[in-house]
Amino acid sequence: MRIAVLEDDRTQAYVLRHCLNAAGYNVLNFDRGLDLLTTLKGEKFDALLLDWNLPDVTGIDVLSRVRNELNSKVPAIIVTARNAREDILRAVREGADDYLCKPVDRQQLLARIETVTTPNSRDVHGDFLERGHIRVDLSARKVFADKVEVSLSSDDFDLAVFMLRNIGWVLTRRQIAEAVSHAGSALNAQTLDNYLERVCSRLALTPLNGWRFSATYGHLYRLELLH
Repeated sequence: MRIAVLEDDRTQAYVLRHCLNAAGYNVLNFDRGLDLLTTLKGEKFDALLLDWNLPDVTGIDVLSRVRNELNSKVPAIIVTARNAREDILRAVREGADDYLCKPVDRQQLLARIETVTTPNSRDVHGDFLERGHIRVDLSARKVFADKVEVSLSSDDFDLAVFMLRNIGWVLTRRQIAEAVSHAGSALNAQTLDNYLERVCSRLALTPLNGWRFSATYGHLYRLELLH
């Protein structure tokens, strides 16, 4: 698997390359955003790790051009020291699949790369979706937890299916709200939190059952399957 690392700090670039090489990844380092963009026109990568602050163009501008000019859906993770809420939100809006703040934990980095490059978290087989102890009959609009049917409202069902189709991905409030048929983007943070808490509770999406749900700033959400 090939990974492009955009990082102008030589020490950071070396650490990332060493970590990824040790995990079996083929890494190509770039210290200029324009160089990466030029390479992407002729070469393919399985994932991009993008620093934000660079000497020529910012990593977020590189991401925007990858999505809008190159029309590429290659998984991209922003790896930066910037941790302001508006930066994280902008990265997600521009198409980042994940966002990690420096210093980066090695195991966390590898886990996030595995998540964004593994397509089966979004796979649906026929009329059923199965993840962990949850099985969804999409045609009948029924959900089962450990083979026991769970009663959900229509909106809760739509929300559950959306979250289960996007396990491991950072999701914005707008993305989740649009999955709830009647609410749309007007759904506020408190109401959305209530929806999510209810769905997680009824489906027993807890660490005990191998799940972790996290929310950041009331704007970014992630459902993870731990094993």
